[in-house]
Parts: sequence; C-alpha cells; structure tokens
Amino acid sequence: MVWFILLFATVGMALISSLLLLDRRMPLYYVQVHVGVMVLPIAAALAGLIFADHHAAAGLWRFDILAWFMALFILTLGWMIARFCLRYLHGDRAYRKYFSLLTFTVSTAALTWMNNDIRLLVLFWGLPLLGLAQLTRLKREWRPARTAAVRMAMVFSLSWLALFAAGLWLWSATGHWQLSLALSSESIRHLEWWEKTGVNVLLILAAIIPAGQWPFQRWLLESAVTPTPISAVMHAGLINAGGLLLTRFSPLFSGDISQMLLLVLASISVLIGTGISFVQVDYKRQLVASTMAQMGLMLIQCALGAYVAAVIHLVLHGLFKATLFLQSGSVVPNPNKTIHRSRNLSKTWLFAGAAAGLAVGVMFWLTSPEENAKLLSALILGWSLAFVWGRIAVFENGRTIGLIVLAGLALASGAVHVSFMKLLHTSVPLFRTSIITEMAAVFILIAGGLAGIWFSTHRSSDSFVRLYMWLVHIGEPRSESVESHPHYLAAYLKKERI
Repeated sequence: MVWFILLFATVGMALISSLLLLDRRMPLYYVQVHVGVMVLPIAAALAGLIFADHHAAAGLWRFDILAWFMALFILTLGWMIARFCLRYLHGDRAYRKYFSLLTFTVSTAALTWMNNDIRLLVLFWGLPLLGLAQLTRLKREWRPARTAAVRMAMVFSLSWLALFAAGLWLWSATGHWQLSLALSSESIRHLEWWEKTGVNVLLILAAIIPAGQWPFQRWLLESAVTPTPISAVMHAGLINAGGLLLTRFSPLFSGDISQMLLLVLASISVLIGTGISFVQVDYKRQLVASTMAQMGLMLIQCALGAYVAAVIHLVLHGLFKATLFLQSGSVVPNPNKTIHRSRNLSKTWLFAGAAAGLAVGVMFWLTSPEENAKLLSALILGWSLAFVWGRIAVFENGRTIGLIVLAGLALASGAVHVSFMKLLHTSVPLFRTSIITEMAAVFILIAGGLAGIWFSTHRSSDSFVRLYMWLVHIGEPRSESVESHPHYLAAYLKKERI
C-alpha cells in the first residue's frame, strides 16, 4: 500500500506540474523541468515492481505484478516520447498543451490496470482515449486533423459504451462491483451461458475498436495525420490496451464460443493489415497497417488463452513501434548514399532461410511444453526468421554481418521472452485452449501467407490486380481526411504579415 501511495503521489505531482505548463506566466524552459518531474512516477513504479506485495489489494485498487509492470512500461514510454517532443515540437503553437495532455494521457493509462472496481475501470478506460483524441485535435487549424479527431472520438465512445454495458451487465449478474469477486470461479459458475457470451461480445467490441481491428480499422488508417510523437504514443501504448482488457477479464473467456469470434476478427485483421502495409507507399501508413496486423496477432493469442504471450507481444511491439515512429524521418533517402541491392536472389539462399525458419519453429514447439498456444508461437517465430532471412538476401554486401546480428537478436529476444514469462506467470492467468481452435488459427494464417506468395508471383493475373486495388482502396483515407496543401500554414503566414 505504501508503494501505491508513493506512485499515486508522484503521478499527482506530474499532473499538477502539467497544469502549471498552461500558465503563460510560467517560463518556457519549465517544460524541461516538467519532463524531469515525469521521472518520479517511473521510479515509484519500479520500486513497487521490486518491493511491493504483489498479492495485496486495497478496496478499489489491486497491486499485482501485471499492474506494476504495465505502469512502469507506460510511464517510461511516455517519458521517452516527452523527451523527444522537447525539440521536435519546439515552436508549435500548442507546445505547452502537448506536454500537458501527454502527461494526462500517460498517467491515466498507467493507473488503469491497477483498478479492482468495475466502475473505476470503465472510467479509466475512457480517460486515456479522451486524452488521445484531444492530442489529435490540438492541430485544429488543419481540417484533416479535426476530422481524424472527430472520428476517433466517435469510435472511442462506442468502445467506452461497450465496456460500460459489459461492466453493468456483469455487476447485475454477479452482484459484485469488485472485479476480483465478479470474476471468481463461484461468480462465473452462476452465470448463464448467454450472459457470459453477451458480456464477452461487449468486451471484444470494447477491445478491438482501440486496436484498429476489422471492421473498425478506418479510424486507425486515418490517424496518420497526427504529429509523429502522438502517433508513437498511440501505436506504442493505447492501441495495445485491448489485449490488457481481455487479460483482466480472461476468466470469462475460458471455454466460451466468443473466443472463436475474436479469433476470426483478429485473423481477418492480420491478413488485411499485412496486405495494406505491402501496397501503401506512405511510410507512416505502412506503420499504421503494420500495427493493425500486429494487434491482430496479439488478439489471436488472447483468443487462444496465451495471455502471457499477448502481454509480452504488446510490450515488445510498443517499444519497437515507438522507435520506428520516432525515427520515421530517417527513411528520407540520402542522395549521397547508395545501397547496392541484388536483383537476382539466390534460390539456395531463400531455401536455406525457409529451412532455418522451419527448424527454429519445430525446435521451439518441441522444447516449450509449458507454452500455451505454442504451435502458433512456433509458426510466428519460424515465419519471421524466414522473412528476415529473405530481406537480408536483397543486399549484395553485408549478408554475413546481417546473419550474425539476426542470431544475436534472436538470442536476446528469447532471453527477454523467458524473463517476462517468469515475471508475469503468477499474475496473468493461463487457460488451455483446444488444439482444434489453435490449429484453426494456424491454418488461417498459413493459408493467408501462401495466398500472398501466390499473388506476388502472379502479378499479371486479374486476381492480383483486383486484390491490389481493393487493398489500396480500403487503405486510403477518406477525402475529407487528407488535404493536397496545408492551407492552415498559409493562414499563419497571412496573419504574420498583417
């Protein structure tokens, strides 16, 4: 309890400091002081993760390892992005407001997973989504930003209402507002099958909307107009929240038919998101589509009961995607630098990559008896290795170094995976799913991958043209969400001249 009070106090200090930023009498260099204040909650979360009683609960709050771990991750990620914003957003008219809203969004998101009361969880679910919509709206002089903010507010409201209805239904059926009691074995045993399925469908709806899953992917694809640091916050943090929500309510999903619904929607999202990332030429939209696919994989893991793997996935994806967004400016080609690419790829090299991927996948499957959904994890691991191997083959020089780096990254990834598994296994429930459900997920992904390979080798066929144009169509934003010229900049210049 002491460590939570410390965390709550330091978060309060950060929020008060963010309000001081809005006072124009406060000198601009105070922004740097505020970013320093944001380190205090990180230190408190780290201390809580190490020293706190991970089985304690106090009324409306819970302090398990997952709660402390996610608080540490979210707060650290927010601080890193704030540091990046110091220079990147310097000179923006809403410079102070960005830091204020960023602190609010990150702080409420960090406290969300410490709630043990359904009413508080519903409230805290909506607050970070509100903060994200307001961050997007700060560039309100630009019509696409206003349009994107309105769309985000609409779909986020639907997600919040779905969670509100699910929480109200669960309380009505169990008689408990306390989450741990409402999800106890005794409470769930008294639920009728239709009540359990109904609550689960609402929870799935609440989870897939912020994750940008099909058929609610349009708002995510149109969010590329947001400033790059805000995109980093969105894709590294808040979009991952759906997996955490399903993890918290995981006892309800054990053996329920709603798992198959989640599996189907997430699988469709993986295939569509991957396809859009291949046909898009805009780098930020490629990253957005990639996030859609990655969140689909995370939700497939949730559908198969592999919640620890899903949490690890969302954390590593968050760090990786934040890095990609913050370094997106580096993709601008350097005219003085030439990269030699091989036009004729060796079939032997590609076959070796496929064999290596197959071997690693089979090895993981055989040596991980405790891993839930290990067949899916083996498929993802082996396919990823084969894909990266093929990317290395594109370059004429540096293939050996690339393989050495790839091997090092694979070992590091395995070590991180094992460490996180040991850390989270006590607070994240483990539910075994049927092998038929897991094989269905694997079959869908393999079929989609093989279809992609076939289309890529038959680019002159009518089927390829139709698929390509369809992916381009659904991956493009609406006309009101784009602008051929940033007219608001012309308005700025006009005001300056006057």
